[in-house]
Amino acid sequence: MKMNKALLATFVVVLVSGILVFGISGDNKDKFIHEGTPMYFPTTVDFAGETTPLQILDVHERLDRELLINANLDATTSLIIKRANRVFPIIEPILKQYNIPDDFKYLAVIESGLINAVSPSGAKGVWQFMPDTAKECGMEVNEIVDERYHLEKSTEAACKYFLAAKQRFGTWTMAAASYNGGMNGLKKKIEEQKVTNYYDLGLTEETSRYVFRILALKEIMKEPAKYGFSIYLTDLYAPIPTKIVQVDSTISDLTNFAKSQGINYKILKIHNPWLRDKKLLNPSKKKYDIKIQL
Repeated sequence: MKMNKALLATFVVVLVSGILVFGISGDNKDKFIHEGTPMYFPTTVDFAGETTPLQILDVHERLDRELLINANLDATTSLIIKRANRVFPIIEPILKQYNIPDDFKYLAVIESGLINAVSPSGAKGVWQFMPDTAKECGMEVNEIVDERYHLEKSTEAACKYFLAAKQRFGTWTMAAASYNGGMNGLKKKIEEQKVTNYYDLGLTEETSRYVFRILALKEIMKEPAKYGFSIYLTDLYAPIPTKIVQVDSTISDLTNFAKSQGINYKILKIHNPWLRDKKLLNPSKKKYDIKIQL
């Protein structure tokens, strides 16, 4: 018996609707939701020894968001893991020297991806200092020399900021948050909301995500395999040995200076990005440490 075309079409619609409705309900529900390997989520997390209260619903979900985002930024996160092998050995001893918790190296990660980044607002370097803040912290910033690009000096300046922020707010977590939100901005939020814990404050979108981005990168970089990253030791960027040549006079031509040291201009600038011109004017006889690749 032939079925009327209109009746057949109605039957198909009903059948498909039934599959859609009942196929994701009842006993089949978990099968669809949990199919595949779920992303690892840590049971406990801390920043600088200060426990993150994952039992608070929004705290759990905010960390989940940042873990998911960064675990799926395959190329970006892989590059950061590779760079860290070269950059962290420079940052870590400076943090230790200033008694800053080691976790603050992950703040540099989210600020710049461990490269000398330039933000639309004019912040520069691995630690993303604005010009005026850099000068306040004792760094030289001009057209010839910009020490925001000097990893050691900018790390020292960041350490001084963290110490001052910790003294002002009482916790390392709040000190980290203030690096994004500003000390005065964070103080204003505390006064308005009458709470002092980062995880209890309602902050701007960027600052409310800031510490969670640090936590997420920390977790992923400590155990990348748990988040789907297969990186061999040979893939990591190795530290490059250098020596220091101290100068206290003007260098009129950095190309000739590089050649006199057995390297070329490109290599000189790779290791000394704080040299912003093709010369180094130094009428005040200031002592500069220039790195020369061995």
